Amino acid sequence: MPKMKTHSGSKKRFRVTGSGHVKFKRAGMRHILTKMSTKRKRNLRKAGAIKKCDMYHVKRLLVLA
Repeated sequence: MPKMKTHSGSKKRFRVTGSGHVKFKRAGMRHILTKMSTKRKRNLRKAGAIKKCDMYHVKRLLVLA
């Protein structure tokens, strides 16, 4: 049986931490930043975390589960 392939879109968007959690970069920080408030831009800089209920599906795409 051939090896499982990693989902190309997922490997670009998600990263697994050492403790096994999945984190991602938030959208909306590429362009049109002048009209955004400083508070909103600051909060978008922080990495997001995947909810526990979606963790299994994301890890399947990354071929970790």
